[in-house]
Amino acid sequence: MASINKFQELKSIIDGLEGDAEKFFSKGNSAAGTRVRKGLQDAKNVAQELRLGIQELKNSK
Repeated sequence: MASINKFQELKSIIDGLEGDAEKFFSKGNSAAGTRVRKGLQDAKNVAQELRLGIQELKNSK
């Protein structure tokens, strides 16, 4: 089920990637790039759960 907590989780994942994204894009740190890619995959999965929950709530009204 969708909730504001799921949205906050998605936001937290994205915010947490900022440091590694900076390391990858500015300094070419490939390990940081791997962490960003993993974090983006996690964000994708949470976003999909959120999308489905929102649709479920919308359809139940």
